[in-house]
Amino acid sequence: MKTSGNTILLTGGGSGIGQALARRWHDAGNRVVVAGRRTDALEETAAGRPGIHVERLDVDDVDGLRANVAAILRRHPTINVLVNNAGIMRFERLDRARDLADAEATIATNLLGPIRLTDALVEHLSAQPEAAIVNVTSGLAFVPLMSTPTYSATKAAIHSYTVSLREALRGRIEVIELAPPGVQTDLTPGQSTRPGYQPLDDFADEVMALFARQPTPEEILVRNVQGFRHAERDGKFEDAFAMLSERARETLSTLP
Repeated sequence: MKTSGNTILLTGGGSGIGQALARRWHDAGNRVVVAGRRTDALEETAAGRPGIHVERLDVDDVDGLRANVAAILRRHPTINVLVNNAGIMRFERLDRARDLADAEATIATNLLGPIRLTDALVEHLSAQPEAAIVNVTSGLAFVPLMSTPTYSATKAAIHSYTVSLREALRGRIEVIELAPPGVQTDLTPGQSTRPGYQPLDDFADEVMALFARQPTPEEILVRNVQGFRHAERDGKFEDAFAMLSERARETLSTLP
């Protein structure tokens, strides 16, 4: 993936990782289209950066998605990079019957959303020079967190989907996976100041340095996530899962 001169469509650009990367890609010489449901947050991302454009896009709107994407492409016909970043993370208890609304919303946003948006854009991207798709997963795709089981499962599914997509589009569209570790954002309550999580600016700087490598790695893995990514290969999965499970029990003990 080239580092400048792209037109990048990025979902979930109103906060956290999406906002940080949108601004860095813009400042590196790219045109960035941030898309999502909360245009007020997207406008904040774009403030003071004339090369960042805001588009309302709801990946859960099955009936209206294709028309919405077509309208975005009319306004931004040079889009050659799709970044599937939008996601939600909800704490869930598995030891009792519960309302499954959080689990279903997580699947819709984190799994079906990227699949739908990729499908809506794949033919357009195939016709663009130096096209790329970046799917944002998580270290929890490789070692799940018991207190966020559906989130972990959707990220594992997107990892698998990305492997297949890369092979299907080889020679036409570059397919890259970005797997963050725990980063200090507002993804979950208290996470923005949680000890042991990587500061957002440090994470974004490290990610941009990895994207600048030529050729671009198929997996963008900052140092803090590599232990999770390679836990099974290195024979450390059980230890990593036990450590995360201890944290999960602490979290679950505070839930109703």
